[in-house]
Amino acid sequence: MTSRMFEPARVVMASVLWILVVVALAGCSFQDEEQIWEISGGIFGTTYHINVVLPEDEARLQTLAQGIRNELDQVDATMSTWKNDSELSRLNQKPDQSEWTALSQPLFEVIQRAQEIAELTGGAFDVTIGPVVNLWGFGPDARPVEVPSESELDELLAVTGYQYLELDAATRAVRSTQPQYIDLSGIAKGYAVDVVARYLDSEGVGAYLVEIGGEVRVNGRKPEGGAWRLAIEEPSEQARQVNKIVAMDRQAMATSGDYRNYYESEGRRYSHTIDPATGKPVTNKLASVTVIAEDSMTADALATAFTVMGYDKAMSLATRENLPAYFIVRGEGDFVIHQTPAFSSYVVQ
Repeated sequence: MTSRMFEPARVVMASVLWILVVVALAGCSFQDEEQIWEISGGIFGTTYHINVVLPEDEARLQTLAQGIRNELDQVDATMSTWKNDSELSRLNQKPDQSEWTALSQPLFEVIQRAQEIAELTGGAFDVTIGPVVNLWGFGPDARPVEVPSESELDELLAVTGYQYLELDAATRAVRSTQPQYIDLSGIAKGYAVDVVARYLDSEGVGAYLVEIGGEVRVNGRKPEGGAWRLAIEEPSEQARQVNKIVAMDRQAMATSGDYRNYYESEGRRYSHTIDPATGKPVTNKLASVTVIAEDSMTADALATAFTVMGYDKAMSLATRENLPAYFIVRGEGDFVIHQTPAFSSYVVQ
């Protein structure tokens, strides 16, 4: 059977991903001590749903719920650009960033991984693009009355770039030859999923599904022995429907798309995903990309980078690196589906 904390059991829907939690089927009989419990709440302006396979123990479930909340609050206090007193905001506010600044282990870990993915993708993923994101109205700043001008974009692009950041792993420190405003929105949510997964591991929870705003990581199997089944959503602004279902028992998955977070101005549509090369919202035909990786932080960042790169370049890179990736491309009146060879083994429907 499937049990749930705080709310009746239901199919969980989040962002561009649906998570299918199988409810009791006719004829199934699980041991009473093996049940799926869900802990849910809100964080980072979105929601989280954590499913754990455990015996019924209200005290332990409440302890886990509080522990999960504490972990998420700590990530928020460290990496939010919406909180002026977060560690990241304090770094961004430093007038002189040319001297080394020691970082906490979590913040250094995320920036270091972001830099690795920036190198891998030729700058398609770039956490220094924050000022441009804000200029377009997708950050903490208010939405602009008018879209940014070419001169405004050129001015910001001239002083931003992941190549300006220098890291020292020995001291967990960072410095920049040009003052930078770092925005981790394309990777921090995935990292938060990994943090919760680590916490559950440390608490001896052997089977779980962690989902925050559509980024997912799973471990173990459900009570009846099956893998966790995850649904990739059809990239439509209308009614939500499933495009593909995959099954996993220890990986992470993230999906990036341009059909939920956007705004329109003077008849034009502007996606929240900004191309660091142009400073403008992406306009390619890639409607949705899903990436599977060992950790959610990597899947999150790669999904964003592939969205920026567009199908041809992203497919080439993913195939070369043997990365499981699934692309939904806009065709003439319909969607065209592509997947890397590494992705096919996860598809069940």
